[in-house]
Amino acid sequence: MSIQPDFDAATFWDDSAYAWKAYTEAPPTDELIQSIEANLGYTLPAFYVALMRQRNGGVPRNTCFPTTTGTSWADDHVAISGICGIGRTKSVSLAGEQGSQFMLDEWGYPPIGVVVCDCPSAGHDVVMLDYRACGPQGEPAVVHVDQEDDYRITPLAPDFETFVRGLVHESTFEE
Repeated sequence: MSIQPDFDAATFWDDSAYAWKAYTEAPPTDELIQSIEANLGYTLPAFYVALMRQRNGGVPRNTCFPTTTGTSWADDHVAISGICGIGRTKSVSLAGEQGSQFMLDEWGYPPIGVVVCDCPSAGHDVVMLDYRACGPQGEPAVVHVDQEDDYRITPLAPDFETFVRGLVHESTFEE
């Protein structure tokens, strides 16, 4: 899958030094993608892989996703700190030292899929790819999981592309 021309991956990402240092891995090879998928036990969504081939993890310019129900973060949205890259070298990469499996094992997040975004709460909530309805090789939904509310799962989007396209700038929610 390639990213559609109506999505500008070049302007999607924040180019801050922090984003490059904390999140961005080298472009993923086919072998690395297969290895990470085997390690996680899930096939990654095609749009996610295509986006990571453009830039492998980082901080998007738009970091908020509107919700119809409140979370511990806000009454009307969730916020992300960044999107995990496909790799093992950055701490918040999918298989990094603070990646998806770490969040499940150490923080007790439910084994429903893959932690794909961290949040500003420093581990108290995450955004996950939710494979419960589709199985490990299907197209996962995207959900917010809130540790502060007994790991409450809030549906966000039917797939990763819809989630990414639905991100809005934080100024949308400033009062």
